[in-house]
Amino acid sequence: MTGKDEAELARLLRAAIGGDEKAYADFLHRTAALVRGFVRRKIVQGGVDPEDVVQETLLAIHVKRHTWRQDAPVLPWVYAIARFKLIDAFRRRGRRIEIEIDEIAESFAEPETETVSERDINRALDGLPPAQRSVVSSVSVEGRSIGETAAKFGISETAVRVSLHRGLAAIAKRFGRE
Repeated sequence: MTGKDEAELARLLRAAIGGDEKAYADFLHRTAALVRGFVRRKIVQGGVDPEDVVQETLLAIHVKRHTWRQDAPVLPWVYAIARFKLIDAFRRRGRRIEIEIDEIAESFAEPETETVSERDINRALDGLPPAQRSVVSSVSVEGRSIGETAAKFGISETAVRVSLHRGLAAIAKRFGRE
């Protein structure tokens, strides 16, 4: 942009603030082209749509046009708004990069399936008192609900929960996973 272009944009914005709709349309058209080039130079990695930033900048200029000091250059004011809108766009995007899953699917390892043998289960349950062992086995191994286990052993659901919690805590402590 030359000094002449700066002066022309300032003249157009002054006329627009004065109510000249044609001057305002011309100002926005020229400003959009400048902001578009500025934003495209700044976006390196992607993830931010330059047109979104251009539109947000033009909207901010429209809303804040009364804040421009008419004796000051217009381009630094426009570029400052564009820079802030670009920063906002990057913040919204965050620090994530979006990649199509098909492009990297082969690099994922197959999930490991770990099986627990009956011997491992019995080893974990061995250190528990008989009542806790029965409750933990019923809920955690056999898959019964708290209510079913309470009915099976003729105790309250609260007693089942307490026994289950204490039994699992004892197993975790025994195997060093507190």
